[in-house]
Amino acid sequence: MNISVRKYKDSDLAAMIDIWNQVVEDGIAFPQEDYLDEESGARFFDEQTYAAVAEDEKGKIYGLYILHPNNIGRCGHICNASYAVSREARGKHIGRYLVSDCLEQGKVHGFGLLQFNAVVESNIYARRLYESLGFVQLGVIPNGFRAKGGHYENICPYYHVL
Repeated sequence: MNISVRKYKDSDLAAMIDIWNQVVEDGIAFPQEDYLDEESGARFFDEQTYAAVAEDEKGKIYGLYILHPNNIGRCGHICNASYAVSREARGKHIGRYLVSDCLEQGKVHGFGLLQFNAVVESNIYARRLYESLGFVQLGVIPNGFRAKGGHYENICPYYHVL
């Protein structure tokens, strides 16, 4: 599969909203519980510092990421990101394309660090990917994530110097 990552366009919104909502529906990675609709999705993606999609040579979108500040003021040089890959494309290394591009865009947008606040401990594929790209785990926050089934799981904060 030949994948490229580029800044999103308004014409991508339907696919982006669908993929984002798949991850929310799965209930094992994102803290969000509410689904995006056409209006809230357009607003949400537009509010990000940067948002991008991963697509194949035919223009089919398989994933996306959002990049934004993690904090303000004296900590405003730290960014945060979220990644979503469609169910049909998971396991096909789309995440590697997204995270790699995100690291570059973080630099382009003037950030010095990329921090993940809440990587679910059981999300081993994401954790392996992050660690293979040089992210450093900061520890474990016990029971920091309430999964879809109502049980709690540990979360692992990570960072990467840009």
